Amino acid sequence: MSQVTLRSSRIVLVPLADEHLDHEVELDADPEVMRYLGPVRSRVEVVRAHRQRLAAARRVPGLGFWAGFVDGGFVGWWILEPPSRPDQGPVAGQAELGYRLLRRHWRRGLASEGARELIRHGFTDLGLRRIFAETMAVNVASRATMAAVGMRYVRTFHQPWPDPLPGSQDGEVEYEITRQRWWAGSAAVG
Repeated sequence: MSQVTLRSSRIVLVPLADEHLDHEVELDADPEVMRYLGPVRSRVEVVRAHRQRLAAARRVPGLGFWAGFVDGGFVGWWILEPPSRPDQGPVAGQAELGYRLLRRHWRRGLASEGARELIRHGFTDLGLRRIFAETMAVNVASRATMAAVGMRYVRTFHQPWPDPLPGSQDGEVEYEITRQRWWAGSAAVG
């Protein structure tokens, strides 16, 4: 299965493409958006990151980056990507969830709405067994989004960073949701 367009009640998630590059530049140029991710990026750096984001869709069929639009306007991107580090577990059957939204779209429930749709896609369309997400332990907003979509805290761990961000001494956290727990929660709601 190749990457498909997804829809939630407000968001249209389209596979990331070259026409979304300027939106990515805007996202990565905002210091508040990048607060827990690293320094703001130049256009040249975003072009390099864009190529890597596009390549994610070629690594495992159905996974990749999606650009999100509400009423035709770009709000951010979401990702379901295969694990890339040995401590994240095997690639088969699982994916890492992520999201990045323009600041003007924060606190509207869009991050969790898009994440829920990707979780649904991962479990029902792709047959994944586990979806996980990571962030800095001090990133309270992202952790709240993870919890809001049914993910549970798994662990705190420390990564060696060449230029650690403020708060990195508290480590990174991993949250997860399994297909079994997601199905049980979906049945309770439905």
